[in-house]
Amino acid sequence: MSNAVANPAPIAILSALAEEQAGLMEALQSPRQVTHAGRTFWCGRLWGQPVVLALSRIGKVAAATTATALIAHFGVDRVMFTGVAGGVGADVQVGDVVVGGSYVQHDMDASPLFPRYEVPLYGRAQFSGDEALCGALLAASRMALADIAHEARAPVVHRGLIASGDRFVNGAAEVAALVGALVTAGYTPLAVEMEGAAVAQVCADYGVPFAAVRTISDRADDSAHVDFSRFVREVASVYAQRIVENFLKSLSKQ
Repeated sequence: MSNAVANPAPIAILSALAEEQAGLMEALQSPRQVTHAGRTFWCGRLWGQPVVLALSRIGKVAAATTATALIAHFGVDRVMFTGVAGGVGADVQVGDVVVGGSYVQHDMDASPLFPRYEVPLYGRAQFSGDEALCGALLAASRMALADIAHEARAPVVHRGLIASGDRFVNGAAEVAALVGALVTAGYTPLAVEMEGAAVAQVCADYGVPFAAVRTISDRADDSAHVDFSRFVREVASVYAQRIVENFLKSLSKQ
């Protein structure tokens, strides 16, 4: 028991793009690089907590592989995802943040064998984030962004459904069709991205708590490509570092 306390399991911090983790990499103490499953992982400490930093890569399969490696090979006991997403909720604006309360794959369709969006043999379409972890991430996000403004507007922190799929959604008509179909089936997403639902499913399989926070980089419409790299570098990475710092420091106080 004393050994477990002295050597707590690390927390995984995932992002899809290297730019999203730039600040975290700079802050990582005692960094140790590990190559596994064709991926590079960085072990170390951030704000008093043992962590493993990793890039999920882009898309559901790549993200699922990375999440599995983190759990099975590195023994992480919690998985946190920080990155960007397109906003599709009516009140979700660029510069806001969405903490994922639950996740659905907007491109999952095994009908007529199973209802649209339902993951075959799971009996459900949605996978929930861990309640305690999401609550801590929500509080950390609000604290981290309390003194920040994006284009003269205070960022709003939302919590709700995030939809994932293996395509970059970047057209108004596509968004309308995607969201309309989800709402008709009983799912109202706030944001769309390409990894979260897959990581949530892997974490559910292993019984590992999962939470994700996404900075809204665009409205997933015809302007979704405009200054994306600059936004990730100058806004999303700053948000990520501040949110993760507040999140990890809150765990140290428990």
